[in-house]
Amino acid sequence: MNSVKKAAVFALTAALAAACFAGCAGGGTSAVATDGSTSMEKVIGTLGEAFEQENSGVTFTYNPTGSGSGIKAVREGRCDIGLSSRALKEEEIASGLTETALAYDGIAIIVHPDNPVFDLSLEEIADIYTGKITNWSDVGGTDGEIVLIGREAGSGTRDGFEAITGTAEACKYRQELTSTGDVITTVSGNPNAIGYASLASVKDSVKVLSVSGVAPTQDSVKDGSYAVQRPFMLITKTDTALSPAAKKFFDFALSQDAAPLIASAGAVSAN
Repeated sequence: MNSVKKAAVFALTAALAAACFAGCAGGGTSAVATDGSTSMEKVIGTLGEAFEQENSGVTFTYNPTGSGSGIKAVREGRCDIGLSSRALKEEEIASGLTETALAYDGIAIIVHPDNPVFDLSLEEIADIYTGKITNWSDVGGTDGEIVLIGREAGSGTRDGFEAITGTAEACKYRQELTSTGDVITTVSGNPNAIGYASLASVKDSVKVLSVSGVAPTQDSVKDGSYAVQRPFMLITKTDTALSPAAKKFFDFALSQDAAPLIASAGAVSAN
């Protein structure tokens, strides 16, 4: 093979290799990667499934790592859209991130189904989690030491709960768990436990308490009468455009078509 032919073959091979690499890296054009809040699993799963059905050939993925990790992932370019169940902090916005409200979710206060308590005031919840109230008999329950279950540091659910109840850095947790599912499972297995979890994720294995006489429902979250609630946020880079596929999902998630899907997952659309 002469040198001209060799050069041509080399150039073609290099071009094909570059095209293959671009296809594998994807540039995000045929895939949408999300990462973050475990509380948003049901909402994002519902939206992702509907999006894939309407967009053949596009793959949607969700990595449930927690709000703090999801925010970090989008800032570092490891996903298209971060998922946070809390608002961004000032320093996170300053680092080049933008938040967009997708939905609102109640933070349910949960106990074992056999617990006779049905309602707690916001002050009682704060006193329980800071150790001022330590026995269920002090709030109308049966005699038994209250076991405090919460989320790990960096969890959007924990940040929201502690901000609303005024208990930041004061909670006396027995266990700090890394997912909403773990909290629900742990509380369902301990008659003296109390925990908090996304209303959108709560199962029949636990009992949901009303707070100051208001039960957490989509209606009470929407009208603001249920006090313990927080936003579900989509996190993006401020100065970096989303890929076509990610932008299409972002627009779909915020559309009126998505509102009934969000409602079916137990949250209230912000749009």
